[in-house]
Amino acid sequence: MSALWMFPALIAGILTGFPVALVMLGLAVGFGFWQFGHEGLLYQVLLKVEEVATAQVLAAVPLFIFMGAMFEASGIASRLYDAIHMWTRRIPGGLAIGTVLMCVIFAATSGVVGATETVVGLLAIPAMMRHRYDKALICGTICAGGSLGTIIPPSVLAIVIGPVANASVGPILIGMIVPGLLLASMYILYILARCTLNPSLGPSVHANERVVPLGEKLKTTAGVLVPPMVVIVFVLGSMMAGIATPTEAAATGALGTVILAALYRKLSWAVAVDSTLRTVRITAMILFIVTCGSVFAAVFVAAGGMQTIQDLLQVTNIGRWGLIGLIVAITFAAGFMLDPLVIILIVVPITGPLVAAAGFDVVWYCVLFLVILQTAYLTPPMAPSIFYLRGIAPKEITLRDMYRGVWPFIGVQLVVILLIVIFPELVMWLPAKMQP
Repeated sequence: MSALWMFPALIAGILTGFPVALVMLGLAVGFGFWQFGHEGLLYQVLLKVEEVATAQVLAAVPLFIFMGAMFEASGIASRLYDAIHMWTRRIPGGLAIGTVLMCVIFAATSGVVGATETVVGLLAIPAMMRHRYDKALICGTICAGGSLGTIIPPSVLAIVIGPVANASVGPILIGMIVPGLLLASMYILYILARCTLNPSLGPSVHANERVVPLGEKLKTTAGVLVPPMVVIVFVLGSMMAGIATPTEAAATGALGTVILAALYRKLSWAVAVDSTLRTVRITAMILFIVTCGSVFAAVFVAAGGMQTIQDLLQVTNIGRWGLIGLIVAITFAAGFMLDPLVIILIVVPITGPLVAAAGFDVVWYCVLFLVILQTAYLTPPMAPSIFYLRGIAPKEITLRDMYRGVWPFIGVQLVVILLIVIFPELVMWLPAKMQP
């Protein structure tokens, strides 16, 4: 039972405001020394450091981050938003719908959750404010669309959750496609229905604005949309076809974005250095958190924590679906306080073996877990998506607007979670079709 005290201690350490990674590492060292002595502790630490350092799939993390950094630096994001806006601006809520589409495309190139919301938000908020969109709708659209970086491949969180759950990353990335597109489609349908019933929430553009001819639309769209889509198809298509590993696909995407930046005449020494330094900073942060979380989980398991939890579950006899419900509740509650990456490293090493022993597919569980994380990412009062939005939103948009705007999209998230639980084929169908 002593290992279970690691979690109350972890929560107490987090509430002090101390960096979460250092709290996990400090608790692992303290409990590990108490349980195993310095030799046993040293073995656990060195083993997990070596595992993280030699995990081939984690080599994809810096490549996907670099891919997103170059995509942003090349100016493709702003051109892409303008191209999508041409097609959607005369639809009720068209700017918001175009924002969701932009988030899908950018999420498929960045792999980083916060990057999607920040970049797209800086482009979309001024346009929607200029056309007098409802502030709550603006906030909900940006937060929900930006959160798609969690569930649209190639999500960095998916690359991390695979090794932690002892699951192959390729099927997880493929299994995310249908739920991710389903979420985006339901966001769009909600925006369209809401703005059709109440046009003042998301008015169409002014009638005196120039109507862009169809030929010009097609030419502009082809020039802006096709190149990044080619990169996305190469990245995801190579993994889905089994031609490339996630790391090889990430390298292809990174090279593709460099070529795109050169074609758009945005590739310079300053851009390359800035993208590289940003990649190094984010990668170092992620891998340090992964290492600390892995050491924490290893000490917990070695101290008998896993066996204690299994014994408690057998005594309570909550059943396999009760186990899923308990994990959903824990993950959702943890999302109020912790970063999604930290939640994965704390919860998944403990729950993954339990879920597999209960007869659930681990790939299905990983995708479900990521959608739950995305929902927690949106949910007040500690929603990380709202904190990202506060950093880029103008003063006219208040915290009340943000809280009011995210709730309908949280409802959409809960519907999708329910559909994934009832119809596991939403996750498993595409990986089954793509696997040799």
